[in-house]
Amino acid sequence: MTSGNIIDGKAFATVLRERIGAEVARLKEAHGLNPGLAVVLVGDDPASAVYVRNKGEQTRESGMQSFEHRLPADTAEADVLALVEKLNTDDTVNGILVQLPLPDQTDEQKVLAAINPDKDVDGFHVTNVGRLWTGGDALVPCTPYGCLLMLKNKLGDLSGKRAIIVGRSNIVGKPMAALLLAESCTVTIAHSRTRDLAQRCRESDIVIAAVGRPKMIKGDWVRLGATVIDVGINRVEAPEKGLKEDGTPKTKLVGDVDFAEAVEVAGAITPVPGGVGPMTIACLLRNTLVAACRQAGIEPPAI
Repeated sequence: MTSGNIIDGKAFATVLRERIGAEVARLKEAHGLNPGLAVVLVGDDPASAVYVRNKGEQTRESGMQSFEHRLPADTAEADVLALVEKLNTDDTVNGILVQLPLPDQTDEQKVLAAINPDKDVDGFHVTNVGRLWTGGDALVPCTPYGCLLMLKNKLGDLSGKRAIIVGRSNIVGKPMAALLLAESCTVTIAHSRTRDLAQRCRESDIVIAAVGRPKMIKGDWVRLGATVIDVGINRVEAPEKGLKEDGTPKTKLVGDVDFAEAVEVAGAITPVPGGVGPMTIACLLRNTLVAACRQAGIEPPAI
């Protein structure tokens, strides 16, 4: 194994954020435009809180405005919707992100549908889904867009390549398929119930794993020289790291791909952690920049 076939998502995201920061500075100077991102967090889920904090820090580092709205876990659905409507009409806010999951009393789909599609920087609104699938000016879900950027950086022209996406979620699998079709790939959407899944993977130039099962995709599922993008983030027990204070095994993060096996045959592969993950926030900033430009009638930069 050599490091040459490992795709460093952290380094790629750093470069992308630097480019976004330069564009933000240019917009401020040329047009007096200062993009703003509003993030809504309902409740005190620890993982969500860390994610929101990281988003805020990286938003400010890029030169954009960051607006954080933290609401108690018992906030009524009507109050969440009222806040979203307020942000929809706030001209200083170009992007709105409601951190998921939401508490049980709140209908996530209703809240997502309430966001102005032109400010929907998560790309989850049905209007943006429709725009993506019909070739319109969509705001694209951040994780699949980050995957696409890494693929194009590594492989160049994707036209004609055979790609399989293992996973059919609205957040990753389906938008990833639309993006690859737009690049003229031949796309297969597979999932845990797909027959002969291993063989379908072996036939593919590109394997994108987003099924949510630790190390499901084995090394012998990967064709020699194929590019593997592992979107999975699974926390599993790691007895080799010792025990926690309560006597239970410590844990570690692994992907949906058995990295140790797949790295021996893949032409390029993303690790977990340090692969796709860092690209998600970087692409969120990219979407905020694009949204701000479109709202101001300015041609968005090609990022």
